[in-house]
Amino acid sequence: MKHFKYYNKQEVLSLVKIRRFETKLGERLQVLKNAGDVEKSIQESSAKFVILGIPEDVGVKANGGIGGADSAWLPFMQSFLNIQSNDFLDGGDILLLGHFDFSEIEKLIESNAHDYEERLDAYRHAVNTIDDEVEKMIHLITQNKKLPIVIGGGHNNAYPCLKGAAKGWHKAGVIELAQLNAINLDAHADYRPLEGRHSGNSFRYADEDGYLEKYCVIGIHENYIPQNVWIDMVNNPFVDCITYEDIFIHEKRNFIQAVAHASGFTEDTLCGIELDMDCIEHALSSATSPIGITPQNARQYITFTAADSKPAYLHICEGATVLSDGRSDASTGKLLSYLVSDFIKAIEY
Repeated sequence: MKHFKYYNKQEVLSLVKIRRFETKLGERLQVLKNAGDVEKSIQESSAKFVILGIPEDVGVKANGGIGGADSAWLPFMQSFLNIQSNDFLDGGDILLLGHFDFSEIEKLIESNAHDYEERLDAYRHAVNTIDDEVEKMIHLITQNKKLPIVIGGGHNNAYPCLKGAAKGWHKAGVIELAQLNAINLDAHADYRPLEGRHSGNSFRYADEDGYLEKYCVIGIHENYIPQNVWIDMVNNPFVDCITYEDIFIHEKRNFIQAVAHASGFTEDTLCGIELDMDCIEHALSSATSPIGITPQNARQYITFTAADSKPAYLHICEGATVLSDGRSDASTGKLLSYLVSDFIKAIEY
């Protein structure tokens, strides 16, 4: 893969704070044995989970958003690698693969595009390149029956995750058709029209291209649903949503009941588990909001869907530690670490 950086053990350990009488997760997890033969190394690994990062904000900028989604991967690593390896989470069943680096594409656009519209078009064209590489990697992981855990990056990467996992799990003989369901905890539907690829239309493209069968969004904010998107969603029997207002304002059902509904709606095949960090109140993202779910709700969602669904992958996106407008929050990496560890624990134990 042209834009992928594979990790070795020394690189991982350089981020681990070794402490006497303790074992950190970074000391226990696996890395690729041979970067020259990636498929064989993944195939022969005893790990069930493969973690990779897509620290990019090309898709966010292609959607007219604020950059910064490329900043959360390293802080996540610094936190995740230093949690304790213990009876609750051992770490030996995890392969830390590495991360994509698309920064050269972004620099090229910034230096050559002369106005907003030109940059927007260039970013949307670049998302296709990102799609292709991410899809191939997710395909490779899933066809070898490993479960990808993907840390973004923009929500544009839901499309290649769905496409790659659908193809991979189908090739592995786990699903009959190259088609997945998806549950998305998000303040937005990301079901905008087919106007060129960006972070706001991944699920529309996956649906149109035949890789997405059923889709359920939890916690979508009524104030941010375009009318044309709402009409398309309510008229599609394979798309469902439960608004934030119905859960927390009108109290038609509680949060866990909403998650259980989504899990039931998508239970007939493997399901992509999606979480957009902009749904969490005050979590730093390109669409940070003073209104949203709590971090505890997010952890409950991850735990419930991991245990009650048939996960095809986990994708957590849009989180940032530093935004291009100067806002920052150093706690994002630690929150991501909690969410990933919750997912693994829910499946493992």
